[in-house]
Amino acid sequence: MDLHAWITQQVDRVEASARAELEYRQVIIEPHDGGPAITGTVTGITHTAEGLQLDIAQYGVEPRDRVPAPVQSVTTVLRRCEADRRILARHRAWPQSNYCEACDQDLTTNLNDCPELLDLAHAHGITPDILASLDRPTPPEPKPATGRLGLADILAPRTHTRDVPAALRGPNWKP
Repeated sequence: MDLHAWITQQVDRVEASARAELEYRQVIIEPHDGGPAITGTVTGITHTAEGLQLDIAQYGVEPRDRVPAPVQSVTTVLRRCEADRRILARHRAWPQSNYCEACDQDLTTNLNDCPELLDLAHAHGITPDILASLDRPTPPEPKPATGRLGLADILAPRTHTRDVPAALRGPNWKP
C-alpha cells in the first residue's frame, strides 16, 4: 500500500463513521417559510450535484435514540471527505512512471514524496513509522525496442565510413 492508498483508506473510514453517526438518528427540520417543523429519522445519505441529500422517514422508522442528529458537524466532515477525494484524484501516479501527476516531475520523483499528499496524510494522522512502512511505487520496466526505428534513425539515416566521398576524407582517414 502506498501513500495514496493509505489516505484513501483513511478517508473511507472517516466517511463511514460520519454516515453511521447520522443514520437512524432523529432530525428536526424547520422550514424557512415559517411552516411547521418536520420531525423524522434519517434512513439514507446520498451525494447529489446540489450537495448532500438526507432521506428522512417521518413514519414507520424509529430512531435509535432521541438525541437529535448532529447534521451540521457531520455534513462538514462529509464535505471534507469529498474535498480530500478531489485532491486524491488530482495527485496520483502517472501510468508509466512513479511521480505525481499534478506536481512538477522535478519536484516529486515518487508519489510518496508529493507535498500535497504528505500534508493530507498528516491531517489524517500519519506517523513517521507508518510513512516508512508504506510501499514506494516503482515504474514498470520499459519494454525493449524490437525492430522499431528511433527518431534519429528516421531524421538522419546512418552513414557508413565507406560511403564518405574521397574529397571529404582527411590525411588520417581510416575506413
